Amino acid sequence: LHRSGSKYIFALLHRIKQFCFFLIKILYYLFLIVKTKKGDNMNAIKPLVKAFFIPGMLFLGACCHEAPVVVTPPPPPPPPPHVEIVIPGLGDVFYDFNKSELRTDAVEQLKTNANWIKAKGDKVVIIEGHCDERGTNEYNLALGERRANSAKDYIVNLGVDPARLKTVSYGEEKPLAEGHNEEAWAQNRRAHFVPE
Repeated sequence: LHRSGSKYIFALLHRIKQFCFFLIKILYYLFLIVKTKKGDNMNAIKPLVKAFFIPGMLFLGACCHEAPVVVTPPPPPPPPPHVEIVIPGLGDVFYDFNKSELRTDAVEQLKTNANWIKAKGDKVVIIEGHCDERGTNEYNLALGERRANSAKDYIVNLGVDPARLKTVSYGEEKPLAEGHNEEAWAQNRRAHFVPE
């Protein structure tokens, strides 16, 4: 039965049960009245009491037994939407002219890179050291190596396994920005991170 229909039926059965109790009370009082007025002459009312009392009791017994209402549970809530946690990717770290010490902006980027490397489990990352075009090839290769190693050392201190990091120096051989001015040179003085 539908939930609202079953509630209606049980309410109706409850009213019928109340009516039966009322009817039995009336018959009982009639029985007492007749007994007190006529004494033991109950022959006239006995068939009437038997006719109403026994079926009334059977009906009451049937009314008292209420079938359990099967309530359909509400559907489960929909699963929450899949939210993919985006870990910012690897980014370059930039250096001042002729320096391999880390700047404050480089430290923040290295923390982001370390989190990315930790999240990738078994990825090996190559840290490339780059320089601008000023200086000799030999000097720039050595400076690029110092830059790559300074970035690697900082990331290792953040808890990344050193076996997952490799360093290489390209000196001035692979510039990011083509140009012969400070703007281009500032972009070329970097440590570049490449997943292997």
